Amino acid sequence: MSLDGAYDPANIFAKILRGEAPCVRVFEDEHVFAFMDVFPQSKGHTLVIPKHSTARNFLEEEPQVVGPLMLGVQRVARAVRAALKPDGVMISQFNGAASGQTVYHLHFHIIPRWDGVPLGRHAGGGMADKEELKALAAEIAAKIA
Repeated sequence: MSLDGAYDPANIFAKILRGEAPCVRVFEDEHVFAFMDVFPQSKGHTLVIPKHSTARNFLEEEPQVVGPLMLGVQRVARAVRAALKPDGVMISQFNGAASGQTVYHLHFHIIPRWDGVPLGRHAGGGMADKEELKALAAEIAAKIA
């Protein structure tokens, strides 16, 4: 999909927000919803999405949503760092298919990185074990300030 187009309310993240699709929840407040990526690129790969938005990407988002969204991303990233003690944390966001975007609901990836451990390809290792994701989500959630 290109950078332009209509928001599809049937996308998987919209379904997760409405409770129509399952997820392993990490954190939620009035602005953001964070959950584990079921096709992680590394242990602890977490997604953060705005709760009240129909933006397909960052370029479409309303300015009043950006501030609270970025604070939520930072809050979750700090918790990932505190819980998992990675050597680094990659925070990424894609806009359009050419950039690698596959779900057209604005979202941020928080991906812990360890020295000497290669980054996996998204969905390259298949779907993660749900019980392992639940344990990781609990570790991360316990560190959210």
